[in-house]
Amino acid sequence: MITSKTPQLDLHGEIVSMVKVLVDAFIKDNYQMKEEYVVIVHGKSTNILTKEVHQVLAHNPYVLEYKLNNWNLGETIVTLKRKP
Repeated sequence: MITSKTPQLDLHGEIVSMVKVLVDAFIKDNYQMKEEYVVIVHGKSTNILTKEVHQVLAHNPYVLEYKLNNWNLGETIVTLKRKP
């Protein structure tokens, strides 16, 4: 369940070349902390960051699934795999 305490990564103002580094580190840290969900805020202007975020998430070993937030298309909700 997504709440105000769900960890968020805000990528507003970031350049595309930094997205992989920031997203992978954020996902790994939250996986290690046994979080179930995280939110990545990328904005909705030209979709350049959205596409890059989704490409990184598709190849991340800790990600179970991800989807755009239906209520805010500038966010992606990520479900992390459970840590054994």
